[in-house]
Amino acid sequence: MTQMVKISMRIALIAGLGFWLAGCNALDRIANIGAEPPLSKIENPVTQKDYQPVSLPMPRPEPVLQQANSLWRPGSKAFFKDQRASQIGDILTVEVEISDKATLNNSTDTTRSSSESAGFAGLLGLESQVTKVLPEGTDSSSLVDLGSDHSVSGSGAVNRNETIKTEIAAIVTQILPNGNLVIVGRQEVRVNFESRDLSVTGVVRPEDITSDNTIKSSKIAEARISYGGRGHLTDVQQGRYGQQLFDIIFPF
Repeated sequence: MTQMVKISMRIALIAGLGFWLAGCNALDRIANIGAEPPLSKIENPVTQKDYQPVSLPMPRPEPVLQQANSLWRPGSKAFFKDQRASQIGDILTVEVEISDKATLNNSTDTTRSSSESAGFAGLLGLESQVTKVLPEGTDSSSLVDLGSDHSVSGSGAVNRNETIKTEIAAIVTQILPNGNLVIVGRQEVRVNFESRDLSVTGVVRPEDITSDNTIKSSKIAEARISYGGRGHLTDVQQGRYGQQLFDIIFPF
């Protein structure tokens, strides 16, 4: 089997897979004409197939000191019971506030020129034999004469301005050995056949949780914040499967 046949078979396989995916998507869209995008069920985030417990470097555990006849417990944050989230299953509010603005300009202009020449005027008297091997009119003193010019000019610009400000309730799913909390929060809102999905996950310090049981997204370590949508508007803004497949396999 030639290399060209193998490449053709691969292209045909990719194209067939693309058409099959497009057909499945088309059937699903036809079946849901006039219906709102379905909302996900409320499920335990720990049981999700993509959930992974967080493992981070931890300090050595410190021994607990017991003090007789004392109302104060070492490590306690307050004399009275703390109402902030501290145990698995507790809920806290995450204030998502992202203001991203960047302006970048880049320009590149390079030029390179080179030339090479080689020959031999004398080589033990054998220079006269060059014309017998090479075409007539060959000069042994200038056998090779090479030259090249190379020029590259490019420019690029990025102008980005994004602002997201919202709140989401998250659940404590894990307590790390040093007391830090792993939180997971998901929110879905459906308005006029368009569903907006917001998810937040990361690691927070109990000390960063305010007295009203809220925490800013900027204080979440290993933060993973996703904000997107599903529905008619999002579907129209996406390229068709055939177009995406064509953009992948088309080499030019």
